[in-house]
Amino acid sequence: MPHGAAIVGWAHTPFGKLDAPDVEALIGMVAQEALDHAGLCPNDIDYATVGVLNNGFSKQGFEAGLLSVALPALAHAPAMHVENACATGSAALHAALDAIESGRARTALAIGAEKMTATPTAEVGDILLSASYRREEDAVEGGFAGIFGKLAASYFQRHGDRSAELARIAAKNHANGAANPLAHVRRDLGFAFCNAVSEKNPLVAGPLRRTDCSMISDGAAAIVLADAETAQRLSRAVAFRARVQRNDAMPMSRRDPLAFEGARQAWARALDGAGIGLDDLDLVESHDCFTIAEMIEYEAMGLTAPGEGWRAVREGWTEKGGRLPVNPSGGLKAKGHPIGATGVSMHVMAAMQLMGEAEGMQIPAARLAGVFNMGGVAVANYVSILERVK
Repeated sequence: MPHGAAIVGWAHTPFGKLDAPDVEALIGMVAQEALDHAGLCPNDIDYATVGVLNNGFSKQGFEAGLLSVALPALAHAPAMHVENACATGSAALHAALDAIESGRARTALAIGAEKMTATPTAEVGDILLSASYRREEDAVEGGFAGIFGKLAASYFQRHGDRSAELARIAAKNHANGAANPLAHVRRDLGFAFCNAVSEKNPLVAGPLRRTDCSMISDGAAAIVLADAETAQRLSRAVAFRARVQRNDAMPMSRRDPLAFEGARQAWARALDGAGIGLDDLDLVESHDCFTIAEMIEYEAMGLTAPGEGWRAVREGWTEKGGRLPVNPSGGLKAKGHPIGATGVSMHVMAAMQLMGEAEGMQIPAARLAGVFNMGGVAVANYVSILERVK
């Protein structure tokens, strides 16, 4: 087994408008279940991280402390709250991995959660703008959707109108999400619906339609990690062949926002660290908060040249049976995007694929999976290369 830590268990709520009243309840839905899945007890956990954006979704802060309420047996385990915009879940996972790989812990629990649907939609938009550089980007109409709407408009100006290709991404992810029992939207909407502006699919911001935008969702996911020696004694192990974080300038005015340079560097370093090429991956779970993001991510990962991401979806490369399936889970687009939970969820979905437990989502004989999770407009960029080792 490679050095470092491995995923040895997980839990995942459905995503959507859930009855769980708050983050405390969501944490409680996954903490014990993840430990049971790993075959460990609370006393076995040396460290815990809790990823929650919050920033106004709830008056209750100090979310790491909530772990002691949701699972009293973990009251004395060291726990830390982590926040890194839309990449909060991956940040929590990396912090837990750091504790193990530094030798300070043998096991760790990483939880991501968010309760969004109890907050009025207009307030949700304002809360999410915290992931932008408010000094310059606060006045963009439409909140964060407006920011990605401007991104799409700039892309179209530079590379031609790619509305149809964005609709193909939405249709692909909704078709995939229909097979995911945990997804917020389990309906195959079809290309024609996603490609048309209609009463049920209006323009939201710039050229982006409702089907180009991820949902406001509640949900939680948890992952149990163990060092190599401990993982060998447990029933499953999905190792990190590589994991990389690279950032970029927060203000979009100080970089080319269509370049996703931080994402490009993270992918290049992760693939190099894993000793593989992109074509060696069997699937990727990528951060499609908006369809334009997924299309530019094709370019950042090296699937196409810059400005040609639209080719990958038009030619079917990223379909489930294509050259590199992207978001077989349905992605954020269909699965949902409860901010703090997203990065953890993406790793759970990839681990399920590698263990052959993804059922209707399964990519046959998947051996290597990539995960890309970003905070803001490709400001905080996390790439993981996962492989099953037990």
